[in-house]
Amino acid sequence: MIQTACQSPLRSQFEPLCRRERKDGAMAVPQLLNDIVQVLLQLAPAASLVAMVLAGISLRQEGGTTFLIGGSFTKWMFWAIVFVTLGPLVGWFTSFGVATPLPAGGIGTSWLASFESDVSNFVTTFVAGRMVTTLAAYFVLRSVLDSASGGHPLPSIVAAMFLLGTQTTYSLIASYNTGTQFATADVLDSLWNYLAGTIMPIAAGLAIIGAIINFATGRPAMRLVAVALAMLCVSGIWKLVLSMEA
Repeated sequence: MIQTACQSPLRSQFEPLCRRERKDGAMAVPQLLNDIVQVLLQLAPAASLVAMVLAGISLRQEGGTTFLIGGSFTKWMFWAIVFVTLGPLVGWFTSFGVATPLPAGGIGTSWLASFESDVSNFVTTFVAGRMVTTLAAYFVLRSVLDSASGGHPLPSIVAAMFLLGTQTTYSLIASYNTGTQFATADVLDSLWNYLAGTIMPIAAGLAIIGAIINFATGRPAMRLVAVALAMLCVSGIWKLVLSMEA
């Protein structure tokens, strides 16, 4: 239809459309659509930060010191990783035979560029910069109330610490992004190694301290000692499970 219009006396009216036609006969992607895709890609880091904040809130709802596999905490953390590795994930469509050329350069439409800047600034300065600290303070208050009602304060304290470390956790996840099609799996593998090699030994030390306090106050302590040993051996336990399936 465009070619017919170009050959008609109204050629001058349709000349801008004809110029947008590519040599292979397909229409070029409109600039507005490219800008929308670019906005969504550039807002992925902000969406990842929001997902981690929601993960911290869900962590307290699921127990604080424990969480459900497939629960809200793991789902929000998974989406946080997906948003960080969104660009490499799109590359899978190319291997499926679907061309997905990502727009290069900046956002050409001024109001879309302003929208992306405002949303990113809102998430960085308001949500991650102010709201996270306030939520963590409320969880600390919740830990005091838990203790007053006969509960344990540790779940709320763990959730508060997770929220305060949102920016650091995001930077850690971003540093594990390999930029390949397997970036999401690479980030999950790297987080497992960090958990087993860094977090677990620290948690084991805290468990030993708790066992000493329990022993000094006449409460059961062997359970915490066993937990500390298991945390130190978590990598070995995983290797044992793999060898059993081999």
